Amino acid sequence: MQQNGSSGPNGSNGSNGSGSDRQQQHQAARSFSPLLSGGGGASTRVRRFIQERRTLPLPLPRVMVVFSAAGEPDKPGDAMLSVPGCGSGSGSGSDCAAAEDFRKPASTTPSYTLTKPLRSSINTQEQEFPEVISLNVGGTYFTTRLSTLRRYEDTMLAAMFSGRHYIPRDAEGRYFIDRDGTHFGDILNFLREGELPHRDRVRAVHREAQYYALGPLLDSLEDTQPLTGEKVRQAFLDLMPYYRDNLERIVEIAKLRAMQKKARFAKLKICVYKEEMPITPYERPLFNSLRFERSDSESKLFEHHCEVDVSFGPWEAVADVYDLLHCIVSDLAERGITAEQQCIGVCDKHLINHYYCKRPIYEFKITWW
Repeated sequence: MQQNGSSGPNGSNGSNGSGSDRQQQHQAARSFSPLLSGGGGASTRVRRFIQERRTLPLPLPRVMVVFSAAGEPDKPGDAMLSVPGCGSGSGSGSDCAAAEDFRKPASTTPSYTLTKPLRSSINTQEQEFPEVISLNVGGTYFTTRLSTLRRYEDTMLAAMFSGRHYIPRDAEGRYFIDRDGTHFGDILNFLREGELPHRDRVRAVHREAQYYALGPLLDSLEDTQPLTGEKVRQAFLDLMPYYRDNLERIVEIAKLRAMQKKARFAKLKICVYKEEMPITPYERPLFNSLRFERSDSESKLFEHHCEVDVSFGPWEAVADVYDLLHCIVSDLAERGITAEQQCIGVCDKHLINHYYCKRPIYEFKITWW
């Protein structure tokens, strides 16, 4: 039989949600009835426990906090508390009163409103430059206009002063570029008026133009001397893929001999020949017949190695033996090595029949100090 207005077997009260809690308290009291009947200190403690359980506060209502969007003007109702079951005439009065207390801001607590969205601490704005730029290029000072540095796109200078990159400054406030400034004036002259450097400085300015990725200046320099002649020379040296390796061998052998003898000079024998076997016009018909009709053993005699330190050749080009000798000496000079050469004779090794090797032999003298 249902009692005390309970509406179901679970003992839930129809008027409020505290019926189940009261029923649990009555059941707890009945479970402790033997102790109550026993009297004494135990019964007193049980009664005190039941009274404290009755006075326990009910579970607090769930609260949902809603904030208004950033940038909207401050309104009293920007931060609203929504309590399920409160409002529209439903819910207990205590719950609604608690919600009203949460809605009221404390008078001693200041309120903060975000009028702008949060942004990263990293400054993403582009750096602004003055129209007149003072530069410190490796200790050499220059002054130019900002538009001059930005004249050509897709260059290192245009990218540096685009505002997207940080450029350090020296103690005087000049923008610092960690590069040798000896030929930076030639770079500025080209950016200002398209002026090209003197022939003596073409190679050095070409290296600076490569560093600054200044394409128009690179194209202009490569069409002038000595870079135009360098292209032709490299095309000739490409016919001998082993040319760079032979240069390294010359340097290593000369260094080793100078160290062993504790000498200032080192001498090497180098064979430089254009044809497989230099012959006279009268010997050419017979030589050609031997060349194409010789056996394997005879072929090895014709393709012998001269008794020298390094050998260059053969090649098929208009350039002569003396042209290759000039390339060897000049490339060694680029590395700071002084070399002198002179012809000391031919190989003169017997090959077949009455033919002897006639490849010229040159003596190279390397000076170390």
